[in-house]
Amino acid sequence: MSRRLSIPLIALLLVVAPVFWAWPEGLPPWRSTAIVSGWVGWGMLLASLLLMIREAWLAERLGGLERMYAWHHRLGLLAYLALLVHPLALAVDAWRESPARAWAALSPAQQGWAGWLGWAALLALMAGLAAALARQLPYRRWRWLHQLLSAAVLLGLAHLLWLGLDAPALWAPLLALALIGWRLLRADRGWAARPYRVSGVVPAARGMVEVALQPLGQALALQPGQFVLAAFFDGPGFRGCGEFHPFTVSEIGPAGRFSLGIKALGDCTGHLQGVESGVAVRVQGPFGHFLARADGPQFWLAGGVGITPFMARLRAGPLNQAVRLLHLHRDAGDAAYADELPALAAQQPRLTLATVACGDGQPDLAPLLPPAEQLAGCDCYLCGPPGMVAAAVDILRARRVAPDRLHFESFEFR
Repeated sequence: MSRRLSIPLIALLLVVAPVFWAWPEGLPPWRSTAIVSGWVGWGMLLASLLLMIREAWLAERLGGLERMYAWHHRLGLLAYLALLVHPLALAVDAWRESPARAWAALSPAQQGWAGWLGWAALLALMAGLAAALARQLPYRRWRWLHQLLSAAVLLGLAHLLWLGLDAPALWAPLLALALIGWRLLRADRGWAARPYRVSGVVPAARGMVEVALQPLGQALALQPGQFVLAAFFDGPGFRGCGEFHPFTVSEIGPAGRFSLGIKALGDCTGHLQGVESGVAVRVQGPFGHFLARADGPQFWLAGGVGITPFMARLRAGPLNQAVRLLHLHRDAGDAAYADELPALAAQQPRLTLATVACGDGQPDLAPLLPPAEQLAGCDCYLCGPPGMVAAAVDILRARRVAPDRLHFESFEFR
């Protein structure tokens, strides 16, 4: 199964299975629509819940966490719309008898507990989806509101039980609960994570540190360009956040040791600027396919902390192909690894390095990016702020870089 088709095919299977089982026969069209839309919504919700599981083996087969989370949001929204059709179709079916019957089909006050539970599930699903799509919410508040999706599944299960659904038909909501439990225990509670401890901390730039981690058990198998989800806990003089956040690997050392570049971009990452040696860490992963090795020439564009995955590759040994690296930063104090990068470039005869201070505004990328003739046959790897990456993609496509030669990750996992 190709990665491009894997998620749509899984979603199709999870939608078709309950609809095939519950396909109505001999019922009026609108009542049939209500039944089918309800099970379509459950199938899409199942697929959405499957895609929120943070397992490295699953992400590898489905094209990465970023792709999984994008589909998670799409299918969650489609599930809500399909489930919303369910009561509306019941009301249209009842309208054939009278408007009063149609209102009774919609009003929970006239349906008893089944109606109240059904509408409560829909409202919880809507609120959870709104929180999932609200990028400006603080992380802790977003996480709390996102739990409404779990409440929606529980309320939906109660709605089906109150209606007296046959036991064999409960497999779909019970599977949904199992997926929520899987995510809660293995990802959020860290059952799937491996133990590490902080073995060193060095400043990398203003508001950025590089944290070295040493395994306390079986180490992760890492490649340059990958990222992990790490949660930092308490140490002798440090109170940890205890939340899993994505961090890019900046160096891979011997005996399972590796380093993370951590920029102060929020409450937790700002607090981690004071992390100290000895702090316990739980790590999940690895994830991502960024910086997969290619035979031909490459162009690397790094903005700010986006230099981190490229550092992991440069530190890993000699380059196998010609590489042009353009590193953009605000000013000298913001330039991560400012002293080490020139030294690495001097050791890498195939590397051409350019560093540019751009100030606080969005840089004018057009004169900074290579011309079309220098990009011919190049694989382009972009890492940095989303606005910079989006602008660079537009310019590179205009300079005839094929879409399959543009590689970037946004690390948006809400």
